[in-house]
Amino acid sequence: METYHLDTNFLIALACGEESSMRRVQKWLSAGKVLAVSAVLWTEFLTGPLDEEQLARMKTLIDEVIPFDEEQSALAADLFNHAGRSKALRMDAMIAAAAIANKAPIATENSADMKRFVSAGLKLLK
Repeated sequence: METYHLDTNFLIALACGEESSMRRVQKWLSAGKVLAVSAVLWTEFLTGPLDEEQLARMKTLIDEVIPFDEEQSALAADLFNHAGRSKALRMDAMIAAAAIANKAPIATENSADMKRFVSAGLKLLK
């Protein structure tokens, strides 16, 4: 089964019940896709604001929280350095590195943030 990673802003849209994001997820689940997030992303998401109902909804949708390891750390540092070293990019570089290392496309509601990592192998879901 193919795994899709979800970006933080995509999780937030789902948690808030955004219809187009929910339709995309239903389509992917119907097609047998596995939905995953990196541990780094999950930490960012859990910092909220988030209520118990939203958290419960996300836990039912997410199949796996993938550990962030040494390989992903090195890749994230490389992505960060090549993207301009802006402090705002640090988390995005880590999220992109996790998806790249796991050979998983990523669903995002803000592709502008992630486009800078496409040349390094990140695949964006439409």
